[in-house]
Amino acid sequence: METCKVTLRPKEDVRIRNGHAWVYNNEVAKIDGEIISGELARVYSSKGDFLGKGFLNTASKIFVRILAREDVEINRAFFKERLAAADRARRDLGFKGSYRAFFAEADGIPGLIVDKYEDWLVIQVLSLGIDQRKQMFVELLVELFHPIGIYERSDVGVRLKEGLAECKGVLYGEVPDLIRCHESGVLMDVDVKNGQKTGSFLDQQENHAAIAAYAPGKDVLDCFSHTGGFGLSAAKAGAKHVTCVDLSQSACDRIAANAAINGFTNVSVVKADVFDLLRKEHGEGKSYDLVVLDPPAFTKNAEHLANAYAGYKEINIQGLKLVKHGGYLFTCSCSHYMTPALFLDMLLEAGIDAGKIVQMIEFRTQGKDHPTLLGSEESFYLKVVVLRVLDKR
Repeated sequence: METCKVTLRPKEDVRIRNGHAWVYNNEVAKIDGEIISGELARVYSSKGDFLGKGFLNTASKIFVRILAREDVEINRAFFKERLAAADRARRDLGFKGSYRAFFAEADGIPGLIVDKYEDWLVIQVLSLGIDQRKQMFVELLVELFHPIGIYERSDVGVRLKEGLAECKGVLYGEVPDLIRCHESGVLMDVDVKNGQKTGSFLDQQENHAAIAAYAPGKDVLDCFSHTGGFGLSAAKAGAKHVTCVDLSQSACDRIAANAAINGFTNVSVVKADVFDLLRKEHGEGKSYDLVVLDPPAFTKNAEHLANAYAGYKEINIQGLKLVKHGGYLFTCSCSHYMTPALFLDMLLEAGIDAGKIVQMIEFRTQGKDHPTLLGSEESFYLKVVVLRVLDKR
């Protein structure tokens, strides 16, 4: 049942016309009809032009999340085709095994994420309209993917902004504590129940594989290693030695276990605060051929951007100081507020303050299974820059 008509204030339609899917409550000029959170609403410009339709939620600043730009029927068949089309696109690009099968707004269903780990699926439900139809989505995913089990990882704070409680658990079939996945020739046991995000950083898979070109015969320091994606890929590629560093004991245990199942003898694991370790090792005169920095997002809102910039700059200064002349720094940011231009400005300043000359060899982003919807800046968040580091001589 379509419950109401939402009319925007003048000029508030521009962002929506450019592809963004969120209508904020302060952009609304008028609402006609009955307002029922979780139900559909049509959205119109101030001049009466139809802009789209989607689920509304009065408890959220995001008043409407647009699903369709044409006045089509939004039903079970609509959602099934969206899910199937997204997965076809991944398979056409060669994805199999483990990958993001559906990426929310970028794939046309705001608030729904589906990650595939071999024969299992993990979903995140981030909006009220999707949450109210969760069982339907589980049924559709079973029809399309025939998984052994489906696990929900909706234990994220953003749900609170939708008026939803955090939750997680098995939604279908059986899900083991660890799922063994294959990533560019490396075996990885993934904890989908308690690991970061939905268990692993699928958005970094292609970047993990890219390190192989830089790693053979090299001493590698992998910081914020999580389950060892970069470090183990470097070990597989023939690194002389890899040191993986993480503050979490469970992450360190998982790195060691993943190294063991691959038979790697060139990997060591250190539990430490990365900021402290980098300063300590520089003071001791240590250096590496290749340093990886893949920190968590230092900010998830614009208000803290200045502090985040300072944090990224400091960690990169310390990382650069540990890179040997002619070596490489793999450095990442997963905060969409740290735009590509801002990230590169920060790296320039970090290079100057570290007393290094830096050359950008590669600029990479999230994997192709995490498409960016142009016009929706939130869907473009991961930056990976490969720098060649030179001493001033």
